Amino acid sequence: MSVSLQGSLMVDIAGTWLTADDRHLLRQPQVGGLILFARNIEHPRQVRDLCASIRALRPDLILAVDQEGGRVQRLRHGFVRLPAMGRIAEAAQGVEAEALARACGWIMAVEVLAAGLDLSFAPVLDLDHGRSAVIGARSFNGDPLRATALAGAFIEGMNQAGMAACGKHFPGHGWAEADSHVAIPVDERDLATLRATDMQPFIQLRQHLAAVMPAHVIYPAVDANPAGFSRRWLQDILRGELAFEGVIFSDDLSMAGAHVVGDAAARIEAALGAGCDMGLVCNDRAAAELALGAAQRLGVTAPLRLAGMRRRAYLTPEYRQHPRWLQALSALRHAGLLEPGA
Repeated sequence: MSVSLQGSLMVDIAGTWLTADDRHLLRQPQVGGLILFARNIEHPRQVRDLCASIRALRPDLILAVDQEGGRVQRLRHGFVRLPAMGRIAEAAQGVEAEALARACGWIMAVEVLAAGLDLSFAPVLDLDHGRSAVIGARSFNGDPLRATALAGAFIEGMNQAGMAACGKHFPGHGWAEADSHVAIPVDERDLATLRATDMQPFIQLRQHLAAVMPAHVIYPAVDANPAGFSRRWLQDILRGELAFEGVIFSDDLSMAGAHVVGDAAARIEAALGAGCDMGLVCNDRAAAELALGAAQRLGVTAPLRLAGMRRRAYLTPEYRQHPRWLQALSALRHAGLLEPGA
C-alpha cells in the first residue's frame, strides 16, 4: 500500500531536442521539473525552441538552469558572460557594489527568462572562508553582513526581472573543504557557530527567497545526515525556527555527497521524507528512472508551493534594446566585470 507524500522530481535530458524516451519520462506526473545543462544549449533561439517543445508537452513543468555567473554559467554562446559573484566586492564598495550585484541579478534573470526558462538556481549564499574550492569565488564574500547585502541586491534584480530566487546551499557549504560532487563533505562546527556565521544570509534573506537548496554536507554536531536528508535541518530549523515557507529543492541526488543514503530510490525517498519539495536527479537516466519508480510507489503529489517558481514576467527576445539593459551592461563594463566585447 502506497503512502501519500508531498514531492516531485526534476530530471534532465541528454541532447538539444526531446527524444521519444525524454517525452515518455516528462509525461509522468511525478516529474515536475527539467534542468538544462551545457550539453543541451547551443544558442538562444535553440533554447527557446527546446523550451517551447517542452511546454507543449507539459506546460506545468518548471524549467531550470544553473546560471550563477563565473564558472557556473550554462548559457554561454549568445549570452552575457557575468562575473563570479566574489568579484563584485573586489570591484566596488557599499551601495556601488550593491548596484552592480543588482545589475547582475537583473541581467541574468532577463536572459534566462527570455530563453524560455523559469529560473536559475541562484544566488549562492555560502560564505567564502578560503577553504572550499567548490565554492570560492561563487560566494559573494566571506563576511556575513557583506555577503547578505550583495546577495540581497542580486535577489532584488532577479525579482524585478520576474524570476524567483533560490538560495543555496543551506545552512552553508563554505567551510567544508570536500567537493560534494565527488565526496561527502563534513562541517564539524556547532549550531551556535553556524547560526552566527554561515546561516546569517539565509536568516536575513529568508523573506526574499522563494526557494532554498540544502547542502550535501554533514554537520555532525547537529545531525548525522547531510542537510538535504535531515528532518532536523529542514523541518525543525528551516521550517520551524526560521519559519521558511518557500520551496525546498534538493541538490543533485546523483552527486557523491548524496550516496551516503543508498541508491537513487533510497535518496529520493530520504530527500522527500526529510522535507524537500522537489528532488533533482541529474546526469544519470537510469538513476532518474529508479527514483521515478520509487516516487510512483510512494504515491507522491506535487506541493502547491512549486507553482511559485514559474516565471512571473519576461522581456521579449529584443531585450537588448531596453534602456535598463544598456545601462546595466555599461555599469558592469565600467567596473571591469565583463569580458571585452560582452
